[in-house]
Amino acid sequence: MTHTGDKSYQCSQCDKEFLQKGNLIEHHRTHSGEKPYQCSQCDKAFSQSSTLKNHQKAHTGEKPYQCSQCDKAFSRKSHLVKHQRTHTGEKPYQCSQCDKAYSQNSALKYHQRTTHLGKNIPMQPM
Repeated sequence: MTHTGDKSYQCSQCDKEFLQKGNLIEHHRTHSGEKPYQCSQCDKAFSQSSTLKNHQKAHTGEKPYQCSQCDKAFSRKSHLVKHQRTHTGEKPYQCSQCDKAYSQNSALKYHQRTTHLGKNIPMQPM
């Protein structure tokens, strides 16, 4: 049960929970490797229909997510959110070994590889 009393559907392989059975069925494909959603323009296939829709924007050039601070536009909302950190200065990815913080996870990983080489360092979003 969820906090609202709604029935939830739990994955038997990783214990993730979903409010809708259809979402659990799509999630199961991450474990089985099934990819029923085929791109009609290339040979890529996807486990979720939403991932296929995002991929198809690469073929159409569609960029519906516009930055309100500059003229850049993005095909995915997550890319816009990352970009907006360049305007806000937000740096949610903090290195656990020093006081450095980064706006993107990839920058933190690069820092950890080049600065703290050979150490097992957990990532800690701020």
